[in-house]
Amino acid sequence: MTRLIKAVKIGAVAAAMAGGLVAMSAAPASAHIACNRAGECWHVNDRYDYPPRLGIVIHPDEWREHHRGHMRWREGHDGDHGYFSRGHWRAF
Repeated sequence: MTRLIKAVKIGAVAAAMAGGLVAMSAAPASAHIACNRAGECWHVNDRYDYPPRLGIVIHPDEWREHHRGHMRWREGHDGDHGYFSRGHWRAF
């Protein structure tokens, strides 16, 4: 019986360590808001360096809560590397 209890304890410790390793290796999700000069905004997964001529500014995701009614929100674009212009997604 003591061998069974010892095996269960070892198994529990091994499972806890494996779970800790998985949790430590998971990257935190990061989302940003990109907005153009015309007031169109959309979600992006990483901070892409847009060409300055496009006039696109990147904001943290929390920014949206304070500017929800002032911007036109665009979603459903294909891919992260691109931008909205006059309501249309322009991929790079």
